[in-house]
Amino acid sequence: MTDDAKQARRTDPAVLRAHARGLFISNATMDDFLSWATPRQIDAADRLLATELANREDAKRARLLRRARFPVPKSLEGYDFANVKLPDGYTREELLSLDFVPKAQDLVFHGRTGRGKTHLATALGMKAIERDMSVRFLPTAELVLQLGKAKRDGSLDAMLRDIDKADLLILDEFGYVPFDVDGARLLYRIITNSYERRSIIFTTNIEFGKWGTIFADDKLAAAIIDRIVHHGRLIEFTGQSHRISQALMFGKPQNQ
Repeated sequence: MTDDAKQARRTDPAVLRAHARGLFISNATMDDFLSWATPRQIDAADRLLATELANREDAKRARLLRRARFPVPKSLEGYDFANVKLPDGYTREELLSLDFVPKAQDLVFHGRTGRGKTHLATALGMKAIERDMSVRFLPTAELVLQLGKAKRDGSLDAMLRDIDKADLLILDEFGYVPFDVDGARLLYRIITNSYERRSIIFTTNIEFGKWGTIFADDKLAAAIIDRIVHHGRLIEFTGQSHRISQALMFGKPQNQ
């Protein structure tokens, strides 16, 4: 956009009104201002409102990012989908559009360690934040420990309310560590509370048939699987471990 075009856009009262609406400034106030303001004053006011809106948006994104608690930020840029097997009829474009989030659909990222499951889940979570969605990244074993502690010290309801604010939950390394019965029931509570209300991405190396051993309760596992399968998709991650293929120990450049 040329400087002249930018100037014309800034002095357009319609643009100024749009910025004012974003800051909840009334039409009556804008009508009064535009009745006497010069083009230079309109330009100055528009710059002021546009800067305030941009700063608020940046602060909101930063707040959402802090609350998500990603261990390491990840991007979709350069991500290799060669060994990511999507279900029939489901395209990469649909996945990256994040259409599963407003539909409260679940995704199960299944594959052996090091295949890029957590990377993709994190990158999708960060993309969701760019669209002003609330995300929580929750390492599953750590989450179960925190739930147990919160139950003992009386803060469980507050913890569940915070999780309940999310549009998308990422349960990372689901099933890597078996849970005791109490921990399994607390985790079950989160999953059932999310059913048809918010999306969950599970990253796991455990096939559905073995989930009963994770929960120490076949019936509990079956109830969870039933909910996930109803509104969910299974995405398989195959190929060689990314970490092994890029291992510095084996002579690979560290920045590969």
